[in-house]
Amino acid sequence: MADTPTAPASPELDPRDFRNALGLFATGVTIVTTKTSDGEPIGLTCNSFSSVSLSPPLVLWSLSLRSPNLPNFLQATHFAINVLAHDQIPLSQRFAKPVPRKFEGIAHGFGAHGMPLLDGAAAQFECRTEARHYSGDHVIFIGQVLQYSYADRAPLGYFRGSYAAIQPVLQNS
Repeated sequence: MADTPTAPASPELDPRDFRNALGLFATGVTIVTTKTSDGEPIGLTCNSFSSVSLSPPLVLWSLSLRSPNLPNFLQATHFAINVLAHDQIPLSQRFAKPVPRKFEGIAHGFGAHGMPLLDGAAAQFECRTEARHYSGDHVIFIGQVLQYSYADRAPLGYFRGSYAAIQPVLQNS
């Protein structure tokens, strides 16, 4: 049943208001990357990234069925999640737009499985595509983490439609 598209949202839900409510859940900002069948690096800004399992190590992210990048990610056997650092807003904005050659002039390398990895990211997860699930107007991609790295950098956040700083909150012991 998870592989079957679901029915449209209930007509009594206001889509804009629903989106406003979802915007109260603060998220991190990532750029998901892969390569086209021709080997060209591609990527897009995404804030639907989440962990799924520690054993085996699994993560997920979702992509709109209307995304022009969908065919490239559907054919890809691997992808990478680049968790952006607090000072990478311009990178997030660039990869959020449908512009050609997004990697041109961008400092990056390639991981062990050939996936594009962006310099300066707070964390990176190189994944093998484990499963794809169609639900609503998105495809949920689940990836098995093959390698990862991280740096001591503050992550970039997203909250109420704007970028946000993520700072630890002190707790009483």
